[in-house]
Amino acid sequence: MNVSIIGTGYVGLTTGVMLASLGHIVTCVDIDESKLELLRQGHSPIFEPHLESLLNRVLPQMQFTSSYAAAIPQAEVIFIAVGTPSLPDGNSDLKYLRAAATSIGEHLGTSFTVVVNKSTVPIGSGNWVESLIRDAVETNGDRIGDRICVASNPEFLKEGTALEDSFYPDRIVIGADNNQGLEILTQLYTPILEQSFTPPEGLARPKNLPSVALVKTDLTSAELIKYAANAFLSTKISFINEIAELAEKVGADVRFIAEGIGLDARIGRRFLQAGIGWGGSCFGKDTAAIISTAREYGISMEIIQAAREVNFRQRARVIEKLMFELKILKGKTIGLLGLAFKPNTDDLRDAPALDIGRRLIERGARVRAHDPIAMARFKLEHSDSGFYLTGTPEALFEDADAIVLVTEWGQYQSLCWKDVIARMKNPYILDGRNFLNRSILFDAGAKYEGIGF
Repeated sequence: MNVSIIGTGYVGLTTGVMLASLGHIVTCVDIDESKLELLRQGHSPIFEPHLESLLNRVLPQMQFTSSYAAAIPQAEVIFIAVGTPSLPDGNSDLKYLRAAATSIGEHLGTSFTVVVNKSTVPIGSGNWVESLIRDAVETNGDRIGDRICVASNPEFLKEGTALEDSFYPDRIVIGADNNQGLEILTQLYTPILEQSFTPPEGLARPKNLPSVALVKTDLTSAELIKYAANAFLSTKISFINEIAELAEKVGADVRFIAEGIGLDARIGRRFLQAGIGWGGSCFGKDTAAIISTAREYGISMEIIQAAREVNFRQRARVIEKLMFELKILKGKTIGLLGLAFKPNTDDLRDAPALDIGRRLIERGARVRAHDPIAMARFKLEHSDSGFYLTGTPEALFEDADAIVLVTEWGQYQSLCWKDVIARMKNPYILDGRNFLNRSILFDAGAKYEGIGF
């Protein structure tokens, strides 16, 4: 099929590369010419495992342009994958969505076209996008008739495993109020649903995955599925973090508690890792948006609101633990291992490290930081942060009063801990992800503290 994708961010680019790998002809549209030029040369503007190598293999199937006129008229399916950042009141900023929908309407072809909201958008956005497209078409003196279907196809990608999640998803959700649109999207995804494609190099198919579940639903339900999924996962993380706080008080170990409850098939083990909480571009934005939407209908989403409060309290707990250990933070040197909100990405959006570092600086501490991937982006986006970046993780430890493990990069486990602990002024390690080997650190002479035990 001819597929066009509006937006070459994390979701748009990953989706485009995946669809091109399946044999579809993909045209990506973006207003950032410098990013488009990078992509034409086979360079990914974001860090995601396997993305750049797969991009280079499928480049003959892809085009990158800033012209809607070059991308829209011939498209059978158009994905909208633009940013929808949060506004101060928790609602989503829809200016990019509005611009995309209007531009699609101005260049729509004469054949039946499925327009897909791939971005996480507020409930009801599908109807709004359709009205914007119709208005743009009719402003040009044309009649749209029944030649478009607006659908919702929410993404469930995890940064760091986005391509695996694209090729081998738990499920695909498509929602539309038009059967022809649903059938076209089913056809588009058939190789994924049937797992009939040849796996790309480096992305082996999981064992026991003969097919992928398809959820076909109405437009509004598909929109709400995405918000409900992220709200539930956010709540699950905050639940175990709240239990972790109690575990510390009573002398229990939250890791055993998570294992003990996670083996219950009704609960499951995933997203039960206690630590300093979630960050990133999804959970915070989506929980705020669902609370804001519910408020419009007179509903108070108390569980989701509590999950947000618990999550952001985890960052404050890091400061409390450091103050308990060091007594005074003014003039102390604190090292942060990790900047990205999670490993295998350079994404710094709502990264806990930024909030923790800012709080430390406000209290007079000197903050050092290291990240194996995200430091280049950090220099561009947070040049005025006051953080001192070290070229190696080992340099972080020199005369440090405390080290906080913020992002669970694998290479931090394999540090020569005996050597780096010896460099510290005060050998205190706060493991914010319960990721490091406590026995190794004890043997190296560290005072080790985790979250919830």
